[in-house]
Amino acid sequence: MEGSVRVRFAPSPTGLLHIGGLRTALYNYLFAKGNDGTFVLRIEDTDQARYVEGAEEDIHRSLSWAGMEVDEGPENSGDVGPYRQSERKDIYEDYAEQLVEQGNAYYAFDTTEELDQMRERLKKSGNPSPKYDAITRMSMKNSLTLPEEEVERKLEEGEEYVIRLKVPRRETIRFEDEVRGFVSFESKGLDDQVLLKSDGMPTYHLANVVDDHLMKISHVIRGEEWLSSTPKHILMYEYFGWEPPKMAHLPLIMSPSGGKLSKRKAETEGIPINTKDYIEQKFEPEALVNFLAYLGWSPGDDSEIHSLEELCELFSLDRVSKGGAVFDYDKLIWYNEHYLREKPADELWPRVQEIAKEHGLDPDEDYMKQIIPLMKERVSKVEDFVTMGRFFFEDPEEYEDQAVKKWKDNSAELLEAYVEKIEDLDEDEFKAKKLKDKIKEVIEAHDVGFGPLMMPLRVAVSGMGYGPDLTPTIELLGKETTIRRIKAAIEKLG
Repeated sequence: MEGSVRVRFAPSPTGLLHIGGLRTALYNYLFAKGNDGTFVLRIEDTDQARYVEGAEEDIHRSLSWAGMEVDEGPENSGDVGPYRQSERKDIYEDYAEQLVEQGNAYYAFDTTEELDQMRERLKKSGNPSPKYDAITRMSMKNSLTLPEEEVERKLEEGEEYVIRLKVPRRETIRFEDEVRGFVSFESKGLDDQVLLKSDGMPTYHLANVVDDHLMKISHVIRGEEWLSSTPKHILMYEYFGWEPPKMAHLPLIMSPSGGKLSKRKAETEGIPINTKDYIEQKFEPEALVNFLAYLGWSPGDDSEIHSLEELCELFSLDRVSKGGAVFDYDKLIWYNEHYLREKPADELWPRVQEIAKEHGLDPDEDYMKQIIPLMKERVSKVEDFVTMGRFFFEDPEEYEDQAVKKWKDNSAELLEAYVEKIEDLDEDEFKAKKLKDKIKEVIEAHDVGFGPLMMPLRVAVSGMGYGPDLTPTIELLGKETTIRRIKAAIEKLG
């Protein structure tokens, strides 16, 4: 690829990092690393009214958890900082004034009431979407309509104003998108965007263009929701005489029920919406990264499992989908199960220990490292090692209703027969293979299948109708515990 690749992830600290934001960050990161480029984190905090305390920290924490190392940003500054837009205010003012001097922008002195009156007037005349544009600006209070002397007086007296972009009335704005191909907009559909607010802070649009230029950003990879703003950005690049970066607009993340995955829809459908939720629910970061990578992109073959390093090598913008990608939560769980199975017990043990302590348990390390391999095929999340495997530490006090339904009239008889078989085994004999042989002896003697004994046996030792391989489980529980639990179940369930 020609030139140095520099991309930026530029979130606003107005709340917790949305899962869609994490995907945007991921695609930027993959593209940068796959092209020996630079991954820049820029905090776009110009909207001070919506600033949320702790939001920036959440962004840093989320990226770190997902394994995305930032090359340049607020915490590891390069030579084009600062990397918080609130610390770059003077820069934007200078460029806004430059556009005014060039005739590409203008001062607007309209009050809130006057703007409201304009919109009401246009609505009454049949305009369903009134805006401040090439037509309406000529009836408003701005430096295009007011005498020069009056404009100078208002500025000298400190009267509040904004600076607006002067959008041409009739012009086709065309650009090439790396995902969508050539895109065109008619300027008559655009408003004269506010570039500099009355408090001197820039809007997203001005700050975005200026920063991308000054930070030498080669590719802007962002969500589809910014596609309609791009023609305004292209205009500004033209007015400044700058070469715009290559643009790539990512598809929306869709709800399984249709439409964009909003917070409300996500809550309704049981989908965590913020990256923090996935961290707190102890998802495997590798699973979420792998899942998000495929949420709008594919390598072009049937492969599904890739490390972050492999994804960096495989990722390309030309394989990003134009259409929305449906968030399949079950598929995410499938990824999570895969990565849990791949991790050795030594790696999982410290996390399981922490969760166990939260549940009031204090498992022995050696014992727990025997449990983990047994349960790997059954767990979906790391906490399942404790919640699903609690019976490894405590006798069941209750039995699952669904499992109890499998308890038949002959269950107690079969379990008593099994107890008789295993009571004679010494500790050296109390092994999975021998325990399975004893099951076979019981079912042959009573002329039944495996089910009539295996299900009540599982219920008796674990309280559940599902779980890890039964005879290795019984071996691990030990002879005394197993027999005690079987006898307790017979007494309670009859």
